[in-house]
Amino acid sequence: MKGLLGSLATAMGGDTGIPTGCQAVKDFDLARYLGLWHEIARLDHSFERGLDRVTAHYAMRDDGGVALTNRGFNPEDQQWDEAEGKAFFEEDAHTGRFRVSFFGPFYAGYNILWLDENYEHAIVAGPNHGFLWLLARSSSITPEMYKHMLEMARGNGFDTDALIRVSHDMSEA
Repeated sequence: MKGLLGSLATAMGGDTGIPTGCQAVKDFDLARYLGLWHEIARLDHSFERGLDRVTAHYAMRDDGGVALTNRGFNPEDQQWDEAEGKAFFEEDAHTGRFRVSFFGPFYAGYNILWLDENYEHAIVAGPNHGFLWLLARSSSITPEMYKHMLEMARGNGFDTDALIRVSHDMSEA
C-alpha cells in the first residue's frame, strides 16, 4: 500500500484544492477528529483497489501537523498493507481542509465536507469529484446514516452510484 498510496498525490495531480461547489466544514475541532476511522465506502482508485477493512488513524505530530496511518487488508494475498503520511492545515485550524502527503514533497487535498455533531461520521473528498470517502468511527453504520451520507455526497456533485462499499468482515481473513 505504501507504493500505492504514495501515488495518491500523483493521481490527484498534486492538487490541494477542493471540488468545485463544495465547502469544507467550519468550526472544525482537530482534537475530536483524531483517532481511528473506518472507511465505509469510496470511489475506486488504483491505490486502494482490492483492499478491505480499510482504516485511517490520525495523531498529532510534534510540528503541529497530523500523522496518518492508513491500513487495508488485501484478501488476495492475505496481507495487510500500510502507508504512513503527514497532513497540515490548508487554511486555518478551524476549517477541515488539509494537504496530505504519503510520498516526499507531493501533497494532495483532503477536504472534510461533512461531520456529524459527535464526530462519528464524515464525508471526505480529494481535490475534485473523482475522490470521495465515507468514514465512520465504527466499521458499520446504519442504513439510514448511509442513505443520509449518500444524499449529502450526491448533493455535492459526487457520483454515488460508483461508490464501493468496503467490507470489514473479519471472516474473510
